Amino acid sequence: MSLSDPLGDLLTRIRNGQRAKLSSVMSPASKFRCSVLEVLKSEGFIRDYSTQNVRKGLDEIKVELKYQDGQPVIREVARVSKPGRRVYSKIKELPRVRNGLGISILSTPVGVMADHEARQKNVGGEVLCRVF
Repeated sequence: MSLSDPLGDLLTRIRNGQRAKLSSVMSPASKFRCSVLEVLKSEGFIRDYSTQNVRKGLDEIKVELKYQDGQPVIREVARVSKPGRRVYSKIKELPRVRNGLGISILSTPVGVMADHEARQKNVGGEVLCRVF
């Protein structure tokens, strides 16, 4: 089955898993999804993720969700750039998410990174999603 928006699918699985109070969710694996999950892990929004081989030629990612006092750490996750409408931003025009409490995840020529890291490296790109 092909998906038109693999990142949107991953974010929806995470959102639905946290609403159902699941400890982990599974998603099809790809390098792009792993790079986005690496940013979420480094920023403390998820506990961890790992790639598992289901069968030859098919890998899945197990995302361990994070909770604090019974509440999900990710309160809001929103897809910004969609397949039908790509959103690009220069680094000087990139707005802060919830006055710096949240992050924007960007796909830049240097790689996928959080907005504060992109500001340090002075590089803009496609705004993938906002997480708070």
